[in-house]
Parts: sequence; C-alpha cells; structure tokens
Amino acid sequence: MARARGERLADRYRLEEPLGRGGMGEVWRAHDELLERPVAVKFAHLANLTDTGKLRTEAVNAARLHHPNIVAVFDFVEEGDTCMIVLEYVAAPSLARIVAERGPLSPEEAGAIGCQIADALAASHAQSVVHGDVTPENILVRPDGVAKLTDFGISRALWSEPTYDGTRAVGVHGKPSYLPPEVAQGRPLVKASDVFALGATLYAAVEGHSPYGKGRTPQKYVELAAGAVIEEPRRAGRLREPLLALTSADPDERPDAAGARRLLGNAAPLPAQVQERLHEERTLIDATLTMRLRPAPEQRRSPRGFPSLGGARRPWALAAGSAAVVAALLAGLFAARPWDGSPGDSGKDAKGAPAAAKDAGRMGEVTSADPCGLLSATTFRKYGDAHVDPDYGELDRCDVLITKGDDDAGDITLDFASHPAEPDSQTRVRKAGAVKVVEGPSEDGECDRDILLPDGNEVLITGEVLKDPMPDPCTLASLAADHAADILNHGPVPRRPGPFPADSLARLNACDLLDAADLKAFPAIDPDTMDPEFADWACTWSSDTSGKAEVYLLFNRDDDLTDNGTRATLGGKPAYVDPGGEGDHTCVVSSVHRTYTDTAGEETIEHLYLKTTGQESDEKLCDTAKALTTAVVRKIQKP
Repeated sequence: MARARGERLADRYRLEEPLGRGGMGEVWRAHDELLERPVAVKFAHLANLTDTGKLRTEAVNAARLHHPNIVAVFDFVEEGDTCMIVLEYVAAPSLARIVAERGPLSPEEAGAIGCQIADALAASHAQSVVHGDVTPENILVRPDGVAKLTDFGISRALWSEPTYDGTRAVGVHGKPSYLPPEVAQGRPLVKASDVFALGATLYAAVEGHSPYGKGRTPQKYVELAAGAVIEEPRRAGRLREPLLALTSADPDERPDAAGARRLLGNAAPLPAQVQERLHEERTLIDATLTMRLRPAPEQRRSPRGFPSLGGARRPWALAAGSAAVVAALLAGLFAARPWDGSPGDSGKDAKGAPAAAKDAGRMGEVTSADPCGLLSATTFRKYGDAHVDPDYGELDRCDVLITKGDDDAGDITLDFASHPAEPDSQTRVRKAGAVKVVEGPSEDGECDRDILLPDGNEVLITGEVLKDPMPDPCTLASLAADHAADILNHGPVPRRPGPFPADSLARLNACDLLDAADLKAFPAIDPDTMDPEFADWACTWSSDTSGKAEVYLLFNRDDDLTDNGTRATLGGKPAYVDPGGEGDHTCVVSSVHRTYTDTAGEETIEHLYLKTTGQESDEKLCDTAKALTTAVVRKIQKP
C-alpha cells in the first residue's frame, strides 16, 4: 500500500516525510500528535506474510533495551493491512555517511563512537539480544557526538531464535564486509560476533575500508571473512591494540562488550561534553525503569518485559533521507567536532598519556552532584533485573536494586561524604587515576568500596547480597566502584538533571534548624559541637564531656513510615515515634515534611529523621526527641 504525506495512522501518527525504503519495508518521519514529538515509523511490506512477525521480533528485541546509545522503540501497531513499528526519531547521519562525506575519522573520533556502541552492546547482550548487523550504516552520530545503534532487524534473542542447528548453517546474516569469521564459516551468531563487527566498523571508520580490504565482491568478502584474512590497521594509532583485540579471529579471544568499552575508553576517552549529554539521557531512561526499594520483598513490583518471539530476518538497506537535512547535520557535526582537543576533553598530551579532564574526580557544587550519575543498572543486569532507584534514603543516595523474579537479590548503594574516615588496617587503598579506592572486607553480606576524591570529598559504595545465588558482595561493590572511577577520571561528578523543588528539605541547612535555645531541651548537649554532613543535609550535636549524648538530624526519604513507630502529631505534622529505634538508650522520630510522586510514579515521603542518644531511658529520650522535632518543624514552617 502506497503511503502519503499527511496520512494519519493509529489515530495519532501523521506521516511527514519518507526517509528510506528497503526490501522488507519503508521508513517515514512522522509526528506523534498525542505526545507532540517527532518519531520514525517503519512499515513492513506484507507481500510476505512472515514480515509482520519479523517486524514484531525487531520491536520485541529492541523494546527490551533501554539505553541512551540505542534507538528506542515506542510502539508496535497492527491495523488492518498496516504493520508498523514506531521508533525514536534521530536527526543524524550514519557513520557510513560521515566517512563517505568527510573521509576517515581520527582514532579519537572513532574511539569516542566505539565506546558508546560497545556500551550499547553490553546492555543488549545483558538482555541476551545479539544485534547481528553492527555496521557503519546502523550507527547514527548526532552533532553533539552522541552515537546510537539502530536497526535490530536481524537481531535475535538467544533463547528463541537459533541460527545453527548443529549440522548446518541456517543462513549467513550481516553485511559481508563486516562479517565475523565464525558467521562466514557457518557457525552460530554469538555475542562475540557483535564485538567483531564493532571492531570491523571502527576499523573502516579510521582506515576508510573494511578490514578485509576494499573493492571486493560480496562473495569475496565472505571468502576472506571465512579465512579470517584481516589487513593490519595503518591509521588506527592508539586504537590499534583495541581493534586487534576486537577483531580476533577466535571469538573466545575477543573481549566481551563491556571489555571492549574499557579498551576503547582507555585508548580514546569519551569527551566530557558527550559524557554529560549521555548522563542526562541515561538519568531520564533509568527514571522510567525505577523500581522502588521497599522494606518487604512482597511489596516490590516486578518489571514487565516483552515476550520473546522467534523468526529470522535478512538485512535490508535504507535509501538516504533528505539530502539537505543530512548535509546540514553533517555540517553541524563537523563544526561542533565534539572530539577535538579542548578544555575538559579526552585529548592526550605530547607524551601520549591520557590527558586528565580539568575537574577530574571533583565533587563540584554539592547540592547538584548526582549520585545516580555514577551508577549504571546495565553493569549488574547479568545478575538479574537491575534498576536504578534515585528516590530512597538520604538525599545524596542512589541505589541499584537487583531482583530475581519477585525476590530482591542484591543492592548497591552509593552516597557522598564530605569528611572521609581514615583507612584502617582492614582496608586496602589503591590508586585509580585521579581518585583512590579504599577496599574493605566482606562482612555480614555487605562490602564497602569508598572512593577518595582529590578535593577531600568521598563516594561511599556498599554492595549487599540479599538472596543467594549472587556474587560476593565485594564483587558487586567493586563493579560499581570501577564504573564510578571510570566516570570520575574523565570529569567531575555528574550533575542532577534539575534542581530540587522549592519545598524540598534539600533547600535547607540541617544545622540551622536547632539552635542553642532549642537544645536546652537536652541539657547534656553542647550546641557548639555542631557537626554538619554532606551538603548540610544532616547535622550532629553531642556532649562535650562524656560524648555519650547525641542529637542527630537527617533529611531522608521513604515510601512508608507506618512501621517507623507510633503515630503522633508534632508541630502540626504527622510523625512516628520509635523508642529504642536504634538500640538501647535511643529514640527516633520520623516527621513527614512533604509527599511527592517519584520517578516510578509512586508516592515518596520526604521526612525529618531525628535521633536522640543518651543515658536516660528510651521514654525520656523520646520526650526530648519529640520536643526537638517540634522545634524543627515550627522553624521550617516560619515564613
């Protein structure tokens, strides 16, 4: 069926411009009238009745993947004789078009693109999806330097779509000039095949032709691929060793996608401005996938995934889109040159050593520092369903929660500190570029990895095993620490996507909320012992003599306070009082400040956490805690 500009589909998608056509279908730019955004719409030609299933398979495989370097799938529509997949619209030329228009890229440029696509493949492989057609044509590069992997059209889910039956090849998939040797030999398409194809793609980006040479017929390329006849790179520079590793003839000798990311990143670190943009997009993606960290497993939600569908697919090429648009995008990319040497970029000094970013490893402005920017759920998806939770606990905290079925299996917590503790005899300190990592032992199912920043601040990481089988908690903590250190060695702590709301406790200073007059309610406390914590979001007052009396005030978040003690009303606000809540001779009061809908669409409570510790009975300490909480609430309420 012929499509026309202005045609409206599924009561929301208005076709605007054809972008390309291939053997299995065509692609249009369209406008989503419901969400007011541009989208790409891919139609299947239904002359072959299996095309619908193939397109659905592509949608299913790609929709499982949520990553800033993967073109997102928004919708799948079957309507009469219309079958289409709705995708993120990326106004960007392909890597193939860039090389064709401009010529080979520098190693820095190719490496920056390769880092991102390797990260995308790591996410894809964690979901057991092999792309199967990583080529320059299927990598889009925006003018800001962000690269995106597209067209999972011949991708396969490992558990549902075999490509080899043990005796014969079902078919050779992929573009011959980037074909992995094992695939050309009729062996199965595996994760390592994507790694080879990425290496071959980057080889072509810097050398200007396939690793099998140039000007060959498709049959000759397949023959050379089957024999693993790969030409030595000549222009790769610092990418030479990574490319040789990625294009190893033996799949078992290649790094996995995460390893490829590290190799490429070490050789050609991602520019700071590209990192910032990816962090912004990753934060938005992770927010949509957030799973709340709750006190009881049965209260947690299970993620919903797409079913796995079978069906093979042959690759199909798209014709070029609007020449004027592509030319403009290319011009923008070359003018912006996000890989060029500039302050904070990823260039190298005269000796060839990686140049440290100007603010590498520094905290920066504390209230805008984003703990979630140092974590990645992708790192842990090989152990289960992993999701970032940015809305639980202290205001400077972020979690990655790993679940298996309905059970919580692991938790990785990251928060900040402004007064690092001195390493003790039970820890080991190692240097990791601009930062130091303090490694503690495993204890009671938990393990700490603390990162000391050059400006005196600290990143605190704890790995916790909640249910076996899981890796040792130190493995979880180390993975998180390595990821965070890698980011910190290329720039400062990432920034939050936006400021805190005007009515958030984050706008206040905890130490300002109790003065000497208020603290008279607890005579053992010396007001001059005031000790603020990170961003002034917590404060401690103690006794200047015995040291056994203490008041601790913290700004905190939770999804339910009903199990935090007996309900009371303090200063006109709901509160919960818990005698002995933190052990003998303590009392904890949790006072509701505000409620809001978090990034998972659930209600979260921002609250005051006030603890008193002393020699008195729990009941008397609770009287003091309630009086102090009332004073804090009233002070906050003052105009």
